[in-house]
Amino acid sequence: MNHVERFRAVMDFEPVDRLPLIEWATYWDKTVERWHGEGLPAGVSNFFDIGQFFGMDPYRQYWIRPLHWTAPQPAHHGAGLIQSEADYDALLPYLFREDLLHLPEVERSREAHARGEEVVWLTLEGFFWFPRTLFGIERHLYAFYDHPELMHRMNAALVEYNIRVIERFCEVLTPEFMTFAEDMSYNHGPMLSKDCFDEFVAPYYRRITPVLKEHGITCIVDSDGDITQAVPWFEDVGVDGILPLERQAGVDLPSIRQAHPRFCCIGHFDKMTMPKGEAAMRAEFERLLPAMRQGGFVPSVDHQTPPGVSMENYRIYLGLLREYCERAAEEMER
Repeated sequence: MNHVERFRAVMDFEPVDRLPLIEWATYWDKTVERWHGEGLPAGVSNFFDIGQFFGMDPYRQYWIRPLHWTAPQPAHHGAGLIQSEADYDALLPYLFREDLLHLPEVERSREAHARGEEVVWLTLEGFFWFPRTLFGIERHLYAFYDHPELMHRMNAALVEYNIRVIERFCEVLTPEFMTFAEDMSYNHGPMLSKDCFDEFVAPYYRRITPVLKEHGITCIVDSDGDITQAVPWFEDVGVDGILPLERQAGVDLPSIRQAHPRFCCIGHFDKMTMPKGEAAMRAEFERLLPAMRQGGFVPSVDHQTPPGVSMENYRIYLGLLREYCERAAEEMER
């Protein structure tokens, strides 16, 4: 199977020759700095180049944002750009612009993708994430109550923009999967109630997920933290799966799969086992193997590989990843 065929088959719970070998999260800069001192060539620092250096499956991510790169920048991470509807109106010249939909870089993936040599991943901003980037972290949580009409106005515009992105993107090529950037959970669960999700987030997912299904694109939500409680919320609005299912936040894939057997997942390998050596990593793969056999799951580090992981241990991880991806596929076919 080629890379595109393999990825699509796994997401459709169909038999494969092996599971995909990918790293979904960019490498921690301090990890890369360490590896450069342990044999990683100095010129290899780009995320995708590092993956190719280690012999992982090639893929390409394209993140199409609604805010123009010339827009004002927040004072610091999480500070936001607006406090009121008037501020939002002033920012509109930088939002949802047509020149953001010019996709010459995607054109460069067209031929490799058509040959099955490169899996393509599209990322869009979700309906929790986007208002937070504009309001800032703290004001956003108050905005559900202080600015409900503006929250709906922002997300109504975002969903139409995101649909335009999808249609324009698919004129060039159809990605295997897409993620909505959300990060709506922390280590104790979602940062909003089910009522707030139903009122402010769900209507916009219900508008866009049918469009993705028409194109055959697997729809994944990207949220750190413990997303377990929100899995049925997303499943109900047509989302196909979640990443990265962080173990440090208490996420347990077997429990999720028991309640949601057709929910797709990417990630979930406990990165904290990696500095401990082969035995600890093998035990973690044994934990994951039943879910790997079921399909609909691409194992990968459950977030950025930490700088405590030597390049030697990362190579051990990759060897085990390949071993278990092949083993799971053999047992899936039986």
